[in-house]
Amino acid sequence: MTRTPRTAPLFRPLLPTLLATALLAASLHPAEAATHAKPKAKPAKAATTRKASKQSTPAEQAMTTDANGQSIPLLENKAWVLMDYATGQLLASSNPDEPLPPASLTKMMTSYLVEQGLKSGKVKPDDKVTMSESAWCKGGKDGDSCMFVPLNAQASLMDMLRGVVIASGNDASKALAEHLGGSQAGFVTLMNAEAAKLGMTKTHFENADGLPGANHKASARDMAVLAAAIIRNSAEYYPIYAEREFTYNNIKQGNRNALLYTDPTVDGLKTGHTEEAGYCLVASSTRNGMRLISVIMNANSKQARADQTRVLFNWGYANYEQATPAQAGATLTNAKVLYGVVPEVAAGLAKPWTLVVPKGQAAAVKTEITLNPGLEGPVAKGAVIGKAVASANGKVLGEAPVVALADVERAGFFLRIKQRVAGWFSK
Repeated sequence: MTRTPRTAPLFRPLLPTLLATALLAASLHPAEAATHAKPKAKPAKAATTRKASKQSTPAEQAMTTDANGQSIPLLENKAWVLMDYATGQLLASSNPDEPLPPASLTKMMTSYLVEQGLKSGKVKPDDKVTMSESAWCKGGKDGDSCMFVPLNAQASLMDMLRGVVIASGNDASKALAEHLGGSQAGFVTLMNAEAAKLGMTKTHFENADGLPGANHKASARDMAVLAAAIIRNSAEYYPIYAEREFTYNNIKQGNRNALLYTDPTVDGLKTGHTEEAGYCLVASSTRNGMRLISVIMNANSKQARADQTRVLFNWGYANYEQATPAQAGATLTNAKVLYGVVPEVAAGLAKPWTLVVPKGQAAAVKTEITLNPGLEGPVAKGAVIGKAVASANGKVLGEAPVVALADVERAGFFLRIKQRVAGWFSK
């Protein structure tokens, strides 16, 4: 017969104290929440309270040298770019044109097409979008990111758009795809057509939500180009990308872009993550009127993608500044006009001209104007009649078209004869 061990008399008085200690220890180390528990607001905010990694400290940031001999940050990911928004110039990059799985960065194209549909009038903000069975999110299983619209229920198009941009809902992405494209496959055709239009040469979409696909790829440069298009062409809807939370169906979800909670200069754009794609982030920041766009692809954690983005923005603003070689509409020179009612026309720039130059070189930028020879009347205001070339320290930085700043009518017959004769004697 097996006897039940008896507690030694010495320890009997200590049992209540030991039990209390064990319960207290358990309360200090609760079990980790279930992976697919109901979403809570601002998940990114909690992430930012953790101790920053070494690469978020500028003094300790590892550096490397690019092909141009420029010292740039060394980041642990598969690809990254830092682009100047105004010019489209890449200030620095690593593997910018390698096609990689973009995960939910895909949804930037989904939201962009919705925004352009709103601008054109193809869809309306209060359109009712149906959550079909093929789009429906089955409770966040298998890591699915959801807006949580019930099956066969309808939500307004603007709610669905926020469900894509803020909550990163796969269900909202697919429902909008069906609403605009007639089917998810039809919408993918629109996505790839728009990518080609924007010059995204290393990108091919297979779906609207960014889940893995054999040929579903995009490059870091292309993601920056898409971000710039959203900021420029969807300006009235771009503030949505800075919203920190969204509530639908009594479920409040926080924006996963951690920088929205820690850097007031950041106002978008999108995060992404799958096991294949790693942790991705496209963000934009504006400081002193200069907007930069950063893309991180395949970092190893949420914290890493946020830290690396901070490194790029801090490096970019510390090493570059804007320069304006000439103001739009200002007379840069006067161009001679043959056979016009006036002998010359003011010439200048039709549009603002901004360059990005290494810090401290803005004051050294010089502009040289070259006019097309043999300009004859009539001349239309805005007609290109030459070019302006900007340089600093002997290096050409860029050029812009020079246009006529006024109309010049063609001279009448007798005035043209007079000008021709005067031209003979002036040679």
